[in-house]
Order: sequence, then structure tokens, then C-alpha cells
Amino acid sequence: MRARKNARQVHGILLLDKPLEVSSNGILQRVRWLYQAAKAGHTGALDPMASGLLPICFGEATKFSQFLLDTDKTYQVTALFGVRTSTSDAEGEVISEKPVQFTDSDLEQAMQALRGDILQVPTMFSALKYQGQPLYKYARQGIEVPRAARPISIFRFELVQRTADRADFIVHCSKGTYIRTLIDDLGEALGCGAHVAALHRIQVGPFTAAQMLAPSALEPLNTAADWAALDNLLLPMDAGLVAMPALTLDAQQEHALMHGQTCQLSHADIDSIKLYNQVAQFIGIGTIESGELRSRRLVNLSLLSA
Repeated sequence: MRARKNARQVHGILLLDKPLEVSSNGILQRVRWLYQAAKAGHTGALDPMASGLLPICFGEATKFSQFLLDTDKTYQVTALFGVRTSTSDAEGEVISEKPVQFTDSDLEQAMQALRGDILQVPTMFSALKYQGQPLYKYARQGIEVPRAARPISIFRFELVQRTADRADFIVHCSKGTYIRTLIDDLGEALGCGAHVAALHRIQVGPFTAAQMLAPSALEPLNTAADWAALDNLLLPMDAGLVAMPALTLDAQQEHALMHGQTCQLSHADIDSIKLYNQVAQFIGIGTIESGELRSRRLVNLSLLSA
């Protein structure tokens, strides 16, 4: 969907409950149109078959979306055992079918081996690139390319309930984790194969499912006569950075950073620190090394009043 003419300067974060059977980019463009926003981006795509928490950043908040991309996430996942598919989810072609004969003890043992710090080989149906092309493009042509195993962390892998060939889990994981691959690996460890039958994201960093808004809740608020109802649903740009330490700058320090200069100060080295001015306004993220503060990402304050 095309953006409207005379798009507005909108800044903040919307926590959207992405519905099934729509792409993350598709729902992003719909919401951007509803807000008539000049700029918007999401922080971590969900497949069309997946639903749940999709933070959407507007305007200057997009400068800090990487910090949400890099954070941990939690999912509710349903696995179907006995059937392995080409994509490790319900949309793929069946590549093997085997009887389901494992016990609850077998399942727990296989899950335990997948908890903690592990190495995971990314699925071919991912956006990771090989020689400049996303892996999924090769996969659709039936081409398998080499993928290096990547370190990930599974902080929680909990069984909620199980029937004969189906089980519901909670998975809390680090960035870069492919839930489809995790379930595929689980099925292979149990000797019967498995794929993801349903996937719902319930947490991204500090954000939880209780904060999500359905797209249908936004539609009635779309009126050019009064944008306040929509804008009031947005969280501040720094809402996703609650775990990051903060620093309040004086007027001289703020002026220096906003003009591309550095500041000297007595502070321990830190890779990322939130920066605020004297009126408690979030102005960006900086880094401190050897007593020198420099900017990493700064808010264009002139746009906030545009």
C-alpha cells in the first residue's frame, strides 16, 4: 500500500499483534498508511504463518530498532511430531513421515540437550545471505548452500502440554534463533521428525503480549481530523532500552554531541548508554571509551516538532 501524500512526522513505537496469513512488511505498510507516517520499520519479521508481537518503529525511533532486533524473544510454539517438512513448518512439502514412539522422558532428554548455549545451523528458508542472495531464494530453487553453525542461547524450553503427536512449548531465546530449526532438531533427536504447526510471539525484549494492539483496533481511529487517538498509542522512542544505562548531559555536552564533537568525562567505559538532556528528553545513544563520550545514534530533534 502506498504512503499517503503529505505524510506526517510520527515518532515512537507501536506494539502490534500481527495476524496470521499476512507478511510483516504487509502489515507494516498498512499501519504506516493508517498513521500517514513518513517513515516506519518493524523490528524482526514474523513469517506469514506466525502471529504475535511485532514492534513497529516510526520516524526517529527507527534509528534505535537494531537494539530491539538484537534482544531476546519468547514464543509459544506448537510442534507436530512424525512429519518433517522442507521448511520445518506447515507450509513446506512433506519430506518424511515416521511413527511417534518417544516417551515423556525421551522428550525431556532431547529438550535438555537443546537448552543453554548451543550451535544452530540456520534454515535454508531464512533471509540470511549467501553470495549476496537470501538463502530462501536458493531453497526455492532446490539448491542447498553451506551454512555455518551460529551460537545461540535457549534460556527456557518448557513443555506446556502434550498429546500423542503434538506438543505446546514456551521458548525464550536469544537473537538469531530459528524456532523452526529448533523444532526440526528436536524431532530429529527423537527419531520421528517434527515441524512447527503454530507460532505466536509473546515477548520482545521488555515488551510483552499484554501490551499488543490488534490492527482492527487502529482502523476506527484513522481520521485526519484528529490524529491524537492514534498517536497516544505510541510508546516513547526509548521504551525498548530500559535495560541500558542512562546519562544526563549538561547544555554544553549536548551541544557538542549534536554538532559531531566528543566530550571528556569521568566515566567507566561502556558500549551503549542512553543520553538525555537537561529537560529529560531522550536525544540518542552514545558510547564511552577512555573518558571520551561520542555519539552512536542521535535523534534529529528538529523533526520532533515538525
